[in-house]
Amino acid sequence: MASRRLTAATIGAAATAAAISATGAAARQATNRRLRLDGLEAAEVGAAHPFEWVAGQELTVTTDDGAALHVEIDEPDGWQGGPTIVFTHGYCLALGSWIHQRRAVTRAGFRVVAWDQRGHGRSGNGTQQPPTIERLGADLAAVLEVCVPTGPIVLIGHSMGGMTMMALAEHDPVLVRERVIGAAFVATSAGGGGLVSLGFGRFLGTALLRMGPGVLANIAARQRLWKAARRLGRDVESYLVERFSFASPVSQETVRFAADMLLATDLTVVGSFLPALEAHDKRDALPIFGHTEALVLNGEGDVLTPPDHSTAIVEVLPGSEHVVITEAGHLVMLEHPALVDAQILALIDRAIASAAVGAPQTRRILRQVTDVARRKAVASRRAKRVKERV
Repeated sequence: MASRRLTAATIGAAATAAAISATGAAARQATNRRLRLDGLEAAEVGAAHPFEWVAGQELTVTTDDGAALHVEIDEPDGWQGGPTIVFTHGYCLALGSWIHQRRAVTRAGFRVVAWDQRGHGRSGNGTQQPPTIERLGADLAAVLEVCVPTGPIVLIGHSMGGMTMMALAEHDPVLVRERVIGAAFVATSAGGGGLVSLGFGRFLGTALLRMGPGVLANIAARQRLWKAARRLGRDVESYLVERFSFASPVSQETVRFAADMLLATDLTVVGSFLPALEAHDKRDALPIFGHTEALVLNGEGDVLTPPDHSTAIVEVLPGSEHVVITEAGHLVMLEHPALVDAQILALIDRAIASAAVGAPQTRRILRQVTDVARRKAVASRRAKRVKERV
């Protein structure tokens, strides 16, 4: 009996080791594949250093519960007024997730405000625990009060950032009705009936949501071990980030930029937000955006918030244009930067035109878009690498 147990344990250990080794080998191959695409974003967005951006101004907005929110403002030279474009990032990210869009919108002559949500990036947690989506809506209101006290606003939110926008409408409907002329809901959901599966399917995702806060808090208490594990497994880390964030070939630069944001978020914060995401339901707040031009944008291959999560948003807003990008995942703005830039700039133009006549001009359009230019650029770089090896 002992011999059989020992044999089973030995086989189990060997199988585990083999699985880890195979995963590591696949991760290394994936890293090498992505390295061949480095430089793709520089060409696509027209910037020598696409993942570097110096804000025109940095400031701190303190909420009523003491959270110090980090805010950055970009104001183009000679700016003469017009709408301010406010970017709100998603869960486990930071304002850097909008780096390509900030560059494009500022270049187009618009004033930009980007901020780190509480507990994310360079922002503090405040005293309200656990955090709620409603609290995030109040945080956005505080940022607008300080940074955009007057003038028209276009709100752009990704994932949890889109939920924050809905919570703002619930928190201050007058502000939204009187000053928000456009809204972009990127890879997000109005909620209702349970939301997050974390890409693992409803059953397993629900189990992870229930266990997650406690598990993550325990890991967070051992930050030194967690950081050491990250250093040892960077290839595997990149492999997993690519799996859950993207649905088309991306460069190693993009994956590492995303990974460093995602995995820099304190694990206690990661766990504490899970119940808020699962409880999120702002379907009743959506009609407050009914007067605005709206862009609802999804990646067709998003495993975290698939396009059907946005159905409720599109159904409620008469001025919504629903754009589904093929070969795109959850971090669509990093995966297809030029295409997302163009969609946001088009929304801003529509919003300005509609505000002039007092009603949205778009009428619930659904479009499926393929980033053909990027597909060709990827194929060209791969072909070039093959020629270099021959």
